[in-house]
Amino acid sequence: MAVNYSFVTEGFPRMTKVLLLLGLLMTSLHLTDRCPNRSVLWNVEVVELYSQNNIRRMRLYNPNPAALQALGSAGSNIQLMLGVPNDAIQNIAASQGNANKWVENYVTNYTKVKFRYIAVGNEVSFSISLAQFLLPAMKNINNAISAAGLDNQIKVSTAIETGVLGTSYPPSAGSFQSEARSFLDPIISFLAENGAPLLVNIYPYFTYGANSQDVSLDYALFTANKVTVQDGQLEYRNLFDSIVDAIYSALEDAGGDSLDIVVSESGWPSAGGTGATMDNARIYNTNLIQHVKGGTPKRPGKAIETYVFAMFDENNKSPEVEKHWGLFLPNKQSKYPVFCRIPTATQIVFSIE
Repeated sequence: MAVNYSFVTEGFPRMTKVLLLLGLLMTSLHLTDRCPNRSVLWNVEVVELYSQNNIRRMRLYNPNPAALQALGSAGSNIQLMLGVPNDAIQNIAASQGNANKWVENYVTNYTKVKFRYIAVGNEVSFSISLAQFLLPAMKNINNAISAAGLDNQIKVSTAIETGVLGTSYPPSAGSFQSEARSFLDPIISFLAENGAPLLVNIYPYFTYGANSQDVSLDYALFTANKVTVQDGQLEYRNLFDSIVDAIYSALEDAGGDSLDIVVSESGWPSAGGTGATMDNARIYNTNLIQHVKGGTPKRPGKAIETYVFAMFDENNKSPEVEKHWGLFLPNKQSKYPVFCRIPTATQIVFSIE
């Protein structure tokens, strides 16, 4: 079954995100939060919700001072992936001083917050003018982190989407679009030099929703009971593994075979689109949590650090499908049981833009 993952997100505007991080790293659950255009407000109660569910990591897409203050004042052990928003990239790329000020304002001023990653930009397209500023901004932020003596604690990266793939089937033939190589190759080299992972947003839901006649629901939900894709000696029973391994193959092709992938977004909506039901959302997220601790066919036994979209539903978003990605309602009530199914050796992280 030839599936082109480059359309994973085509036709679907990007939503505000809350993600769940999974990986065989600790015996704990982790979440991330934002909260502006919802009825959920950033306060210590949100941080306590993370702690109550044993969630030890969080992703913030913007440097929300209220969120940072809540994380610090709550005395939590939550590790944070903090985003540099796309609209700040050009300014940070313009001078080292601008980057130093950003790091001072949102990192070093919050001494009680445990930062893990700085994600410079989210899905910056290689085809737009902003692309030329991404790597300089990453370098400037990295220099500022190093000057603060935090380079061993905090890694600087960026989040890409799977549309940069030119070939994705079979996974072993994965490669980036030739037009994207001049944009991606220097970023890959930067990450390798600094021991940082590549952040990738991976959505089997969008692949299924755009091509449900060719992509089976079972293959997308981790419920297929037989091999769907035979790639040499490697066997694929789910779409998630196929996409991750196609990215790994593309990285190898681009000289980035030493890089790890962090899945910085994944999830399934509970309403509003093709295959978007409460039961499918529960099945996907539950199976994802269980699955990522075991790695992929290409890298078996190597847990995948994964952020699940999303922490909360966002009832002010449009189109309709973008409202329903949360594991929690805006009133902080769980939509369906998922935490009780988390194995003790799995960690989970949520994030909010």
